[in-house]
Amino acid sequence: MSRNKFRYRLRFLGGVLVVLAGVALLLVFRSYSGQHPAPAAAELFENGSPDHLVGQFTTIVDEQGSMLSMMARTVFAGDELYTCEGRIYRVEKVDGERAEATFVGMDPQIVAYQEFYAGQNVPVLTSELAQQGKGSLAVYHTHTDESYVPSDGTESIPFKGGIYQVGKTMVDRLKGKGVQVHYDETPHDPHDNNAYTRSRRTAASLLQNKPAAIFDIHRDGVPDPNYYRATIDGQKVARLRLVVGRENPGMSANMDFARRMMTAANNLHSNVVKEIFVGKGDYNQDLTPTALLIEAGTHTNTKEEAAQGIAMFTEAMPAVLGLTAAPAAPEAPGAGRAAEGGSWKALGWILGVTIIGGLGFLLISSGSWENFKSRLSGFGSEFTSFMGPGQALRKIFRKQGDWPEGKGPEVNDPDAGARLRDEKDDLTKD
Repeated sequence: MSRNKFRYRLRFLGGVLVVLAGVALLLVFRSYSGQHPAPAAAELFENGSPDHLVGQFTTIVDEQGSMLSMMARTVFAGDELYTCEGRIYRVEKVDGERAEATFVGMDPQIVAYQEFYAGQNVPVLTSELAQQGKGSLAVYHTHTDESYVPSDGTESIPFKGGIYQVGKTMVDRLKGKGVQVHYDETPHDPHDNNAYTRSRRTAASLLQNKPAAIFDIHRDGVPDPNYYRATIDGQKVARLRLVVGRENPGMSANMDFARRMMTAANNLHSNVVKEIFVGKGDYNQDLTPTALLIEAGTHTNTKEEAAQGIAMFTEAMPAVLGLTAAPAAPEAPGAGRAAEGGSWKALGWILGVTIIGGLGFLLISSGSWENFKSRLSGFGSEFTSFMGPGQALRKIFRKQGDWPEGKGPEVNDPDAGARLRDEKDDLTKD
């Protein structure tokens, strides 16, 4: 290989490193700015089927082949299911529309929350309790076409689906009790892989109001209405599923919020929340630790059943979000470290891409691999000199209160190095 061609390849490689570092830095900084949030990595590279597609669903079974759950989304190995009783199942194998999961154990946090909420009489939301609240709430819909066949006549109405009426049930219940709610009805159609990228701007805009929590309300797309249908407290209800994205760096905090909401709601209305599903994706939950995706029934349930399920779920918000004078729920182990961990991860990304970019620039400017290694070695020596002996010499002169020529030992004083060594030896003897 000719020397010129080798240099060209080195420069090309260095240029690629610089570009990648720049793109990564842009994504990191934009993801932490409220005005222009960057799409999550999963949203940039996800090419799978969009969730909630009618007629396409996955059945999750346990080791004995018994059905655990069904959902109109692609399921991946590593996804997890938390039942309303607190049982944890992890998906180990996916074969087409069938996923096999193994029992991991009981979730200690869900069990603890069940005992906590069962031990207190959680009050129904009233106007007086709402006035004690901290902040507002926010509601929006990523899939704005989703509808309910028995009530709407079809499973999809572009830009104005029946899901709006279900979301409005939550909003009206809260507003009727004096809670401030920010409800954004911006449509995000079409129902494709980029819907969450479009709705991300809506969620970020809502978060400018600093709500205590933000809810993205959906419905599922499994064909069997009885999977969600139940009679609770004498009323026909479409039960709910809560969804948490596991590709969110701060998902542990979102997961803890989901646990609290499920156990508090189920304490008021027996098992109105069926389960929590932790799936591949982000669902824009990286924007705040109290972001939650709710699936209210499926397209074959009536809209009224779904609205009733949402109404029962809404009654649990006072206890979880601090809208009552009731004692706060115990903090889950590690929950307080979730936000801190996300900040350190972001700092790690910034430092990492900065180092990569610097190496790429150094490689380009060197022109050859030998020069690159030489410059890198020289930089290490200079850095060691700056942090090591150089610092020691400065400390010596600070003790004596004297710098040659008033500017430093290396300025206008060719004998400074020898004199410094002598003075250092004298200080050591003393």
